[in-house]
Amino acid sequence: MSERITEAEEATEAEGGPDGVAALDLKPALEAVLMVVDEPATEERLAKILQRPRRRIADALRELADEYAVQGRGFELRLIAGGWRFYSRPEYAAAVEGFVLDGQHARLTQAALETLAVVAYRQPVSRGRVSAVRGVNCDGVMRTLLQRGLVEEAGTEPETGAILYVTTNYFLERMGLRGLDELPELAPFLPEAEAIEADTLEGVPSFDPDAPDAGDADDKTEF
Repeated sequence: MSERITEAEEATEAEGGPDGVAALDLKPALEAVLMVVDEPATEERLAKILQRPRRRIADALRELADEYAVQGRGFELRLIAGGWRFYSRPEYAAAVEGFVLDGQHARLTQAALETLAVVAYRQPVSRGRVSAVRGVNCDGVMRTLLQRGLVEEAGTEPETGAILYVTTNYFLERMGLRGLDELPELAPFLPEAEAIEADTLEGVPSFDPDAPDAGDADDKTEF
């Protein structure tokens, strides 16, 4: 009964909005919208924009994804980080990389990847504990990850007042994950938080993301 009510409410809501949108063919309309999104679009948002019930949007998206796969197109429609977006197909990565990078180095360094991995598997985690796991000061690398939108602050640790960090939806998007539960089984290889001696790093105030990197030897060679 509740499911019928939900569908009825969605259909009623879909009747409103700008004239003409509800009359458009659904699949081409979805393709047009998804061509311009800068982050994965949720089914709820697409339903509101295109004035259709969410279930119709969900069914159409999955049909489109299947059609692209059958046709062997150079792109695919994927559900990532709670939303839908077009992505280039993995087998054509070399062509895309050649066009985007065009001989330039834009990848994260090994140090940045290690730092990001510790945050991903131990979040929420302070930068002091991240530094303890890696064995080097990670302030510069953490600053870069913050600036790139891969990690963000998420409160403070009650015992020490240290800033805690977590990964972002952008991290999930870039990694091609629907959620953190899809991370590979790597956590057992990282030390438990209780076993890490972070010493005085835990109490150091959070750095300013806009501060210059002068004097940070680790950051000079990172990016």
